[in-house]
Amino acid sequence: MPNLKDLKNRIASVKSTRKITKAMQMVAAAKLRRAQDAAEAARPYAERFNAVMASLAASVGTSDSAPRLLAGTGKDDVHLLVVMTAERGLCGGFNSNIVKLAKTRIAALQGAGKTVKILTVGKKGREQLKRDYASLFVGHIDLSEVKRIGYGNAQDIARDVLGRFDAGEFDVATIFFAKFNSVISQDPTALQVIPASYGAPETDEATTLYDYEPDEETILADLLPRGVATQIFAALLENGASEQGARMSAMDNATRNAGEMIDKLTIEYNRSRQAVITNELIEIISGAEAL
Repeated sequence: MPNLKDLKNRIASVKSTRKITKAMQMVAAAKLRRAQDAAEAARPYAERFNAVMASLAASVGTSDSAPRLLAGTGKDDVHLLVVMTAERGLCGGFNSNIVKLAKTRIAALQGAGKTVKILTVGKKGREQLKRDYASLFVGHIDLSEVKRIGYGNAQDIARDVLGRFDAGEFDVATIFFAKFNSVISQDPTALQVIPASYGAPETDEATTLYDYEPDEETILADLLPRGVATQIFAALLENGASEQGARMSAMDNATRNAGEMIDKLTIEYNRSRQAVITNELIEIISGAEAL
């Protein structure tokens, strides 16, 4: 059984930890507001951009004149997985959930006889994947020095991915990130960016016909690289909001757990102190009766 001094030191230590977790929770809450606003503001632009691209892609189809970013290489033998996680931990299962989804996809692809290559964005994902798949790594993008994610960061990642595609290093590229729903809910998501997949175009009751100048192939050749950067940028913003939401929730739980531990240790300290006092009283009374 620990003595009174040990219990008192432990209580002081847990109180210090609670102060740290409470401060981290407040910082995460402040950052979450900005990150959430940025992610939600980017969604309408990304959705509208995808709708325009879907319309253009539907008019071009997979003809021989279609850009390679849309038509693909005609194969799906080599897959590039861009795993986007945080640079820091202490955010609950945020990083682990994204890595778990990526590992599931890696196992499925390897089971189908495909070649897998991994490009990581964020230190935590790299650390977790390196344990089992170090031989599959082809690169890493470090954002630890970036104070605030911007479109330029997405362009840098897109240039890396597009450069590897132009060099024939892979056939299909998929990005992994967490889509922000709320402070307690972030969905790990896999999104294929090469070949571009925008789904079916939206149709209205009164169908509108458009004439493009220059032709659709030329427009797509110019917009598709921007589309990859746009999707990566939206994923980075979703990741940023998800990270801060997960950290805020994790630090809130840690603060409450620290409070419960302090209460238990305080009760144990008081009981031990009472036992010591009782023993001292017994000794005094016994000595007085002996006299």
